[in-house]
This record gives sequence, C-alpha cells and structure tokens, in this order.
Amino acid sequence: MVELIDDDEILELAVAREVDANRFYLALAARVQNPHIRKLFEELAAEELEHKAQLELEIMKTGRVVNTHKTSLELQDDQPDYTPPEFEIDYKDILLMGIQKEDASFRLYVDLAGRVADHNSRETLLALAEEEARHKLRFQVEFDQVSKGK
Repeated sequence: MVELIDDDEILELAVAREVDANRFYLALAARVQNPHIRKLFEELAAEELEHKAQLELEIMKTGRVVNTHKTSLELQDDQPDYTPPEFEIDYKDILLMGIQKEDASFRLYVDLAGRVADHNSRETLLALAEEEARHKLRFQVEFDQVSKGK
C-alpha cells in the first residue's frame, strides 16, 4: 500500500474506493439476468455511494470543499468510454468476487482507521469497516444457499 501522509489523503483514498465499489456493483448488476440478484447489486451500489457521502462529510469537517452532488451516472461518465468484453460468469463466482472485494474493503478500512489521527474520521472508517463486513456476510449467506442448492 502507498504510504499515506495525512488524514485528507486517507479519506480521499477511501472515497475513491467507494466510487470504484459503486461502479463494480453497477457493472455486475448490468450482467445479471436474475432480477433479484440485479436488485441486490444495485442496492449495494447505492450503499457504496452513501459511504462515499459519509467520507466526504468527514473531509468537509476539515474545512475542505468536496463536490458531493455527483450521481452514480455522473461518476460513470468520469471514466473513459469502456465496454467490458462479454463473458459468461457463474453466479457462485460473482458471489465469491463480492466476498473477496468486501473482505478487502473491510481490511483496508480497519488499516486506514489505525492511521488516521482525527477521532471522528477514525470512527467513520471503523463504521464503514462494519458495513463492509455486513456486505460480505450478505454475499456469504447467498453463496452458502446457492452451494446447498436452495
């Protein structure tokens, strides 16, 4: 991991992580045929934007200005045009990717919380770590049900 110097850099990294997670879940939602699963990914994408807003609030508390009015569509527009290659992906593999991604996010937020000096920012990062753990659990429960054939 890149050595971060101050709280602002730590919070900006966390914001970028949430934007990436939003895009990841929207991309998965676009690939899934099952409406129940598509809705799950869309809900997770929306939750990642809520996390982004929480982090941006922490940045604003330091007196910095943050553009908090971008929608997920505008976030997607920030990226160069890219059409991912078409491929078939097994639902269980998608769930495993989600489990791994949420676990990595959890670990990152716990690590960042240990590096940030501001108490409120630390609490926000730890709360987000808990959210990521809940997301991982959602994927794990679904994976276990699919693995059992339910």
